[in-house]
Amino acid sequence: MAELDDIIHQPLRLKIMAALNALPVASGLEFARLKKLTGATDGNLGAHIETLAKAGYVAVEKAFVGKKPQTTVTATATGRGAFARHVATLQEIIAGKQV
Repeated sequence: MAELDDIIHQPLRLKIMAALNALPVASGLEFARLKKLTGATDGNLGAHIETLAKAGYVAVEKAFVGKKPQTTVTATATGRGAFARHVATLQEIIAGKQV
């Protein structure tokens, strides 16, 4: 039986990964949209995105749109796999297959 992923299991990171995994592969969300979806502050969201990026679960792209900075976060293949395993483990727990 797989273990829960400690990186993903933290509530805010779970929200981030759930939001990103709901998108088509290679699609990302802008920082402002993730902030609105999660209800996080700029600093808190940034720190958790950095943790996910260091684990290789998300890719962060910084660009300028006009003169405004724009940060886009995308789930990587590694991150999508880790999220799928985490969700499968949760489903097994819910189904009573793990004690």
